[in-house]
Amino acid sequence: MKHPKNDFNNLATQEAKKGHAPFSLRLSFDERGILEHDAAGMALGAYIRERLFGEDVTPRTTRGKFPVKDHAALGRVLGALGQARLANNLNQLARAVNSGSLPVTPETEEELRRACAAVLAMREDILCALGRDPDRAPKP
Repeated sequence: MKHPKNDFNNLATQEAKKGHAPFSLRLSFDERGILEHDAAGMALGAYIRERLFGEDVTPRTTRGKFPVKDHAALGRVLGALGQARLANNLNQLARAVNSGSLPVTPETEEELRRACAAVLAMREDILCALGRDPDRAPKP
């Protein structure tokens, strides 16, 4: 009787069902540096497959090395976050609510609505910067 871990034929069949078999390649630091330079931001494995197989390469569904699609949108968000002091303001609001000292006036309600709109705008900018469609992303 065979032990399940030693049934190599069964294991090989399972590996074939999972998909692609990994392959390791040892490179010197210089060789890897040359490949990374030539890949120009492309995932190294994808670049090597493209060089080996040309037009016959099987496309992969990965984000790549640099997922940011729009650096300007990401810059706007980071700038807004730096200027808004959102964490400090939210902490002050939470403290005022817990102590019962937050007066709910129309002005307070309008400020809260503007803050929520600003957060939603930042969310949309982040999604755009990452190459995602804000209209198709799940709403918070």
